Amino acid sequence: MRIAIAGAGAVGRSIAAELVSDGHQVMLIERDRNHFEPHTVEQAEWVQADACELSSLEDAGMQLCDVVIAATGDDKVNLVVSLLAKTEFAVKRVVARVNDPANEWLFTESWGVDVAVSTPRILSALVEEAVTVGDVVRLMTLRQGQANLVEITLPGDTPLAGSPVNGLALPRDAALVTILRGGRVIVPTPEDTLEGGDELLFVASAAVENEIRSALGY
Repeated sequence: MRIAIAGAGAVGRSIAAELVSDGHQVMLIERDRNHFEPHTVEQAEWVQADACELSSLEDAGMQLCDVVIAATGDDKVNLVVSLLAKTEFAVKRVVARVNDPANEWLFTESWGVDVAVSTPRILSALVEEAVTVGDVVRLMTLRQGQANLVEITLPGDTPLAGSPVNGLALPRDAALVTILRGGRVIVPTPEDTLEGGDELLFVASAAVENEIRSALGY
């Protein structure tokens, strides 16, 4: 894929290096001369330009990109880049970095964002996931906020031990997609059974997260 990354700071360069190593064509767009360091990711195409200027993005060839990642340290810039990518260049997939969790509500389809990534929220969710049993922990928001990836860990003495997956009375807008058990990643079938300590990953709308807890006996 051809991928454009707006922002060549530490985050943008790290993302670019990973994508290049996976065989993708990467273009880094950076306005600040102090961050314009092509030697740090030599395999990427570097463009010194303002990613908020339509003409600069046209000259850079954003219309040829399959994915745009708005990875600057400024949420306002990331929103503008996302909106331009989606509305002016019809980019199929737009991923935006959220620097301030208080701004997360803005990063939606209205601003052209397909996936919003909030590092503070992910880190706090991972901490919660590590220490919380029986509570729903939201790990990530998917598809313009229409669904979330959520996790719930069953206690060791769960009464659901031995119960089949198809016996869970899950709400309509929720799906169990993965069971993490020890070192195993299990894609559940209806006949698979639950065990104490299982980490269950669901894709669900926010409205039914409490119903998931109820279905698991909480």
